[in-house]
Amino acid sequence: MSKVLYFGQVCIVAMAFTKNTLILALLCLILIQELEIYSGNEYMVSASQIDCNGKCNYRCSKTSRKKICLRACTSCCQRCNCVPPGTSGNTHLCPCYASITTHGGKLKCP
Repeated sequence: MSKVLYFGQVCIVAMAFTKNTLILALLCLILIQELEIYSGNEYMVSASQIDCNGKCNYRCSKTSRKKICLRACTSCCQRCNCVPPGTSGNTHLCPCYASITTHGGKLKCP
């Protein structure tokens, strides 16, 4: 059911909405707004960046090739913002870090 209202030269069509329709529309708008807020990186807080140098220094502390380890670890940390705990292993705790490979297909991150 619709009602036509005339204000001077402007014609407005007023639709009869039920209370449930208005509530559903409002909830949809709220959901869309929330999805836009959390979908992009522009809302990430810079404080959430981890200390890659500190984490990688510990991760590479027991290796015999420390410079190579630090270079690879720092690169992976900056890309993933994650370094697995300990000096080796535990890569399941940081899937991004564990999935980066070299051009030759070998795992890049120590």
